Amino acid sequence: MIKCKDIVVKYDNFIAINKINLFVSKNTSCAIIGKSGCGKTTLLYTLAGLLQPENGQVEIDNKLITGIRKETGVILQNHGLFPWKTVWQNVSLGLKIRRKKPNFIKKEVATILKKLDIFEQKDKYLNQLSGGQKQRVAIARSIAIKPDLLLMDEPTSSLDAITKEDFQKKILKLYKNQDLTMVFVTHDIEEAVFLGQKIIIMEAGKIKREISNDLFGNESIKKEIDFYKICLEVRDILGES
Repeated sequence: MIKCKDIVVKYDNFIAINKINLFVSKNTSCAIIGKSGCGKTTLLYTLAGLLQPENGQVEIDNKLITGIRKETGVILQNHGLFPWKTVWQNVSLGLKIRRKKPNFIKKEVATILKKLDIFEQKDKYLNQLSGGQKQRVAIARSIAIKPDLLLMDEPTSSLDAITKEDFQKKILKLYKNQDLTMVFVTHDIEEAVFLGQKIIIMEAGKIKREISNDLFGNESIKKEIDFYKICLEVRDILGES
């Protein structure tokens, strides 16, 4: 699905991404974790086509990425939602742009909002929603267009612990029920292990280590001692000098 070949991304003279090679198979989930400033968000933006590499190339479905791809859903840290629109209007926007018929839009948006438990908030504006509800609206808008690739930048960073855990479970269910490849950036080790089938650990613009997570997909994974063993492994790698 995703192939990065020797990609280099610079901000003026600063090398944010330094010759990264990455492969993410179709219909898998990939977590990207690392310390602040390691280049993980830059890598995500490059996969989204929001940034262009100075050297190397990014391919998605064997097609070179030179800009924003319409089949890719992107959720940024600030959600990218429109505060002057209702929940329903935000979620339906992408479908309207694609000139879908009103009856189709009505059915699709209602189905998605119910899946994410925010149908009752459909007529509310963003300032009437909690942080967790706003996150679900952002997810709903992204998946309404039926993307084959979902990219998320720190999807739970603004949520409290209980809301975060609930949201993570909803993301996992969504992933299982949709035909999706998912790549997300996080600072949270437990989130990376819970939602990442592959865990990419970055350092100074490079991939330091890749971990294959055989426990991925189990909603009760946090009750397993092996879950915390993987968390400790990730923590140790992050702490290595």
